[in-house]
Amino acid sequence: MKIRCIAVDDEPLALEQLVAYIGKVPFLELAARCQSAVEARRYLEENTVDAIFCDISMPDLNGLDFVESLEVPPLVVFTTAYSEYAVDGFRLNAVDYLLKPFGLQEFRRAAARLEERLSAASSGQNAAQQDFIFLRSNGRIVKVDFASIRYVEGMSEYLKVWVAGEQKPIITLLSIKKIEEYLPDSFMRIHRSYIVNCAMIQEVSKNRIVLDEGTSLPLGDNYKNAFLAYVERMLVEK
Repeated sequence: MKIRCIAVDDEPLALEQLVAYIGKVPFLELAARCQSAVEARRYLEENTVDAIFCDISMPDLNGLDFVESLEVPPLVVFTTAYSEYAVDGFRLNAVDYLLKPFGLQEFRRAAARLEERLSAASSGQNAAQQDFIFLRSNGRIVKVDFASIRYVEGMSEYLKVWVAGEQKPIITLLSIKKIEEYLPDSFMRIHRSYIVNCAMIQEVSKNRIVLDEGTSLPLGDNYKNAFLAYVERMLVEK
């Protein structure tokens, strides 16, 4: 699968490096290089792409406002020299956030996340049209309603799927990465070993997510920004 993308940066050297990195990833296909968000928006008015690698701090129109202005934005990886933009980047559902100066290895990791997101959207398309999945557990095939899942716990090659009203989890031979592809948007990865149903969250306390008095889950550093951005979007205050 080829991922058509555009590179957007107002600094010529940074743009050339971004284009060079794209050329070193076999599944990326450069559709256009743009020296401003205005130029990129003009290109997208007549063309479609799968992804954007976009600088944030640019004159006339910055990267955040540019992406937010798109009616149906492609997947986005933001690049910038300013770490304070991270939460804003994830607020726009960015796939990744590359802090300049970044190397080829960091870029490849971001590209891999793009590929995973597109693959998940493709394989999970049918599942998204229904409100349940089937899982193999102890020689049986069990129907599990998404709304009943409290959280998913990864344990090496196995998963524990904790369901509301049940004392014991459903244990299935499956990776956490695989089930993540089939869960709807109401679920979020909060730790390398945990996915939570956001509808089940009762409290967010420091680095813990509380579901009830007896259940709290850790919030991993690699997932904190995206989760806190989600909480901020849902937060109602004066």
